[in-house]
Amino acid sequence: MAATVTVPALAPADVRDWARRAGTLSPVLAVIALLLVPGEGGAEGGTGGTGTVADAASGLLVLICLVRVLRGGARPLTRTAAVVLGLPVLGVCLAAITSNDPAASLPGVARYVQVFVLVPAAVLLMIRDRRDFAVVAWGLIALALVQGAVGVAQYLTGTGASYMGEDVRAVGTFGPTDVMGMATVVSYGLVVVTGIALGSRPGRTRTAALVCAGLLFVPLVLSFSRGAWIATVLACGIQLLLSGPRRAACVALAAGALGVVMVGGLGIGSSMVKERVASISQVAAAPDQSVTDRYTMWAAAGRMWAAEPVTGVGLKGFPQYRDSNASLALSSGSDTAGAGSAFARQPLLSPHNMYLLVLSEQGLFGLLALAGSWLALLVGALRRRRLGADCALVATGLIGWQLIDFFYADIGGPSTVLMSVVLGLAAWWALAEVRRA
Repeated sequence: MAATVTVPALAPADVRDWARRAGTLSPVLAVIALLLVPGEGGAEGGTGGTGTVADAASGLLVLICLVRVLRGGARPLTRTAAVVLGLPVLGVCLAAITSNDPAASLPGVARYVQVFVLVPAAVLLMIRDRRDFAVVAWGLIALALVQGAVGVAQYLTGTGASYMGEDVRAVGTFGPTDVMGMATVVSYGLVVVTGIALGSRPGRTRTAALVCAGLLFVPLVLSFSRGAWIATVLACGIQLLLSGPRRAACVALAAGALGVVMVGGLGIGSSMVKERVASISQVAAAPDQSVTDRYTMWAAAGRMWAAEPVTGVGLKGFPQYRDSNASLALSSGSDTAGAGSAFARQPLLSPHNMYLLVLSEQGLFGLLALAGSWLALLVGALRRRRLGADCALVATGLIGWQLIDFFYADIGGPSTVLMSVVLGLAAWWALAEVRRA
């Protein structure tokens, strides 16, 4: 598999070329498409949430990629790529070996290796050039548009997840037990189209990206996900600054006007959106129960790390040690209902902060290994800005969004496997041997 690639425009090529490339990339596109299949289980936090058809497709993707590598006979990864993608394995294995219950940690080892090592590496190896990058990127956009359309329909018909006593929260096909699923997918799509629009020359590609951005803005608002809002605004802000301060100012004004028209003028979830936005500034003064639970679990994760600072309490250990480290302010769980599901109490099994989850379960060594891999991808994407603004902005935006979102969320649920595809997409741009055409 050749790693050196040329740099054409990140725009749709002719139909035959796209069909051929889509066929070659079908294992990757299948993982993306199968996220439209409604999940049956809950969004179990931490290292849980496995067992979906998309997860099965990701396993098939890794297997197909392995067969191609063996048949090709060439070294599949550069030394830098192997080190960056392999770093998480060190922390994960050490945490499993030093765990008080190594057998219980084994599923966590498999999940972390799947999400942060095997699937990203497989996606990196499947992508051969920037046209392939474009096919996967537009696949993410297509998924976001479909999930967003389902979410908007849920809001308009009152068939979404329960929010403030009404079944209006847009969750797409993910259901009420994974309310972050659709918000994550739509956020990825919005970040991708922002990168394409900012990095492309005037023409059909930029126009299509701008139209998609307007369409994806609505379901993101109706997801009522504060974490996704914050991460998307900051990630797109980073993309704007990288594209130029003057353009950043103009686009920021246009986005603000769009928000006023959508929410203020058309009244899209206006009262609920205003309440949700206002709650962001009240997280310290008058937090709601969900924020209180999050603070309590963050404190519990900190106490676990203090007890085992180097290697943590072990993979999948947070639920076991949660109650002995949490204060009485922690509730028994969160309420879920709507979107075709009956009322249920969902247990709080993770701190909803990826950094604290890794710190508590894998210790400082595990956090340095995992976060070091992510930061290497971000630096690699930034260093290659001059080789192609479009791909660089997409990759940087996706990595930036994920690193920001990890302050409010962790892995778990069906959308986790999409995150591994996104990491692989960014890893191709950051680690493959790219040269200017």
